[in-house]
Amino acid sequence: MDNRTDTGHMLQLEGVDLAPRFVYPVFFILLFTYLILMFTNTGLMVLIAMERSLQQPMYLLFCNLSFNDIMGNTSILPRIMADLLSSERYISYVECVTQAFCTHIFSTAAHTILMIMAFDRYVAICNPLRYSSIMTTSMVVKLSAGAWGSALFMVAVLLGLTIRLTRCRSFVMGMYCNNVALFKLSCEDVTISNIYGLAFTAMTIVSSAGTIAITYLKIFSVCFTKKSKDLNSKAIQTCSTHLVLYMIMLCSGLLIVIFQRIQVSSDYRKLMSILFHVVPANLNPIVYALQTKELKNDSKLPLV
Repeated sequence: MDNRTDTGHMLQLEGVDLAPRFVYPVFFILLFTYLILMFTNTGLMVLIAMERSLQQPMYLLFCNLSFNDIMGNTSILPRIMADLLSSERYISYVECVTQAFCTHIFSTAAHTILMIMAFDRYVAICNPLRYSSIMTTSMVVKLSAGAWGSALFMVAVLLGLTIRLTRCRSFVMGMYCNNVALFKLSCEDVTISNIYGLAFTAMTIVSSAGTIAITYLKIFSVCFTKKSKDLNSKAIQTCSTHLVLYMIMLCSGLLIVIFQRIQVSSDYRKLMSILFHVVPANLNPIVYALQTKELKNDSKLPLV
């Protein structure tokens, strides 16, 4: 056997099987998508860093989201594009674990960051006079540290339970590595890893969805009670886009979890895996930046 496929060192990715005439079109579509999301997210962070008027709590949260989108997509898209042009899709075990770690951090941090953003919108709309005293820079830094810290801890435990397993296979199902693909390489009992993975996913989704649902219900309640056109307009503008983007991320993430654990066409599974990464990452900087007057007025860098 070719020593590159030794289960102790090298693994083989399933990748994407395309007809030769589709390889380069798909490659350039992914390349264009990756460059756009890198440009918009990096541009947003640079703009906020350069403009002192934008160095406020809300915009620091934008930076968290943009950094997460860059990290998550950089961990998989360059590799997928390279594999499209290669007939040998080998990846080292260490690289595979690192990719899985970044992928799960991306999905987990997206939920925790959006939870903080929902809380920020709640304070801004329901307690505008206390906003500056509650959502201070120090508070946002602490909340951001908590979001990233909890994501790092939970993902470290998730992958720690998997990498302890001995491997008897070397073929990774999918275009990139994740926890499910890793524990499927083992011939041992993976019940603990599977249960923790499902519990981890359920806890992340329930906590984020619950937090966002509660804050939005309170926002709508305040808007209905006060019956202020300006307040209602502000709430609709800031909350509707946040909710739509969250639902896109939530639905695509749930489909990935379901497709990984049931027998379903690998083409659908691969498509959802890509959409989960690239769609929110391309929409986030555009929607959150262009709906904000300060960013539109002060922008010196094109965001699209």
